[in-house]
Amino acid sequence: MPSDGSSVEEGEKPCCNISRKAKIGLGLCLLLCILVVVAVLVVLKWLPGPPHKKWNGRGTTPHFPEIVLGRCYTYTQILQPELSYMDCREIVKAFTNAFLSKDPCSSAEQDYQLLLKLINQTIPCNTAVFWSKSNALAHQYTRVQGTMFTLEDTLVGYMADNLTWCGDKSSSEMNYQSCPHWKADCTTNPISVFWDTVSKRFAENACGQVQVVLNGSNSNTFDQNSTFGRVEIPNLRPERVSSLQAWVMHDIGGAYSHSCSSPSISDLKSILRKRNIGFNCQNDYRPIKLLQCVTNFNQPSCSF
Repeated sequence: MPSDGSSVEEGEKPCCNISRKAKIGLGLCLLLCILVVVAVLVVLKWLPGPPHKKWNGRGTTPHFPEIVLGRCYTYTQILQPELSYMDCREIVKAFTNAFLSKDPCSSAEQDYQLLLKLINQTIPCNTAVFWSKSNALAHQYTRVQGTMFTLEDTLVGYMADNLTWCGDKSSSEMNYQSCPHWKADCTTNPISVFWDTVSKRFAENACGQVQVVLNGSNSNTFDQNSTFGRVEIPNLRPERVSSLQAWVMHDIGGAYSHSCSSPSISDLKSILRKRNIGFNCQNDYRPIKLLQCVTNFNQPSCSF
C-alpha cells in the first residue's frame, strides 16, 4: 500500500499513463507519416520511368492496344461471326503480355503461345494462299475471291497487319519512340518473331492444295530466305498438303524476270518434291491478272 494512503488496484501501471495531449500529438505524428508515405508513392507513380533504349526501327504504333482490340471485334463480330465466342480482351492481354517488360531483342516463339492458344482458328482445306513479294496483289485477290485466306485474312494476322510493337525490360510500358529493326538491330525482335511464329502455324495447319502468289518481275522470285521460303515451305506437312499451286505474276508493263520455267521456280519444285508435295505452276493466272488490269486497262498486255 502506498505511503500516502492511496490505493492502487491490482494490475494498474501508473508509469504508462499517457496524457490526452500526448495522445493527440502521437496521433498527429502518425497521420503526418501516413501522408508523407502517400505523397512519396504518388510522386513515384507519376515520375517518368527510366528512358527506353533507342533502336533503329519505328516505335510502337500509337494506340496499339485499342487498335488490336477494335480489329479483334471487327473480325469476330462482323467478318467472321462464327468466331464471336472469342474473348477479345483476353486475346489483347495475351498479345501485349508477350512483349511487355521484356528485352525486345530476346523475343521467342514461346512468348506468343498463349495468344495462339486463345486464337484456335482453322480454315478449310484448299483455301490457304501464301505470298512472297506480292503482298498487295495476293490480298486483292483473296478479298475479291472471298473464300480463300492469306495469313493476314485470319484473325491473328488481321489484328497485327502493318502494326509495330515492342516493350523494354526496364519498363512495363510500350516503347512508342523506337523498336528494334530486324536488320540493323536484331532478328529476335517481337515483330519478326511474331510473324515467323504465326507463319509457321499457318503452314502447319494448311491442308489439301495450297496456293502461292509469286512476283515474276522481281529479280528473286522464289527467295529461300523469305518468310515463305524459310518458314512456310519447311512447315508444310506432307501428310496434310497434297500439292502447291504457284502463280507467277508479272507487273503490268514491268519486267519479265522469271517464269514457271526459271531456275528459281525449279528450285522450289525440287524442294517440294523432296518433301513428297506435288507442284504446279502457272504464269499470270488469269483471275489475278484481270485484277491487275482494272487499274492498267490501257496497257497492251491487258487487251484480251
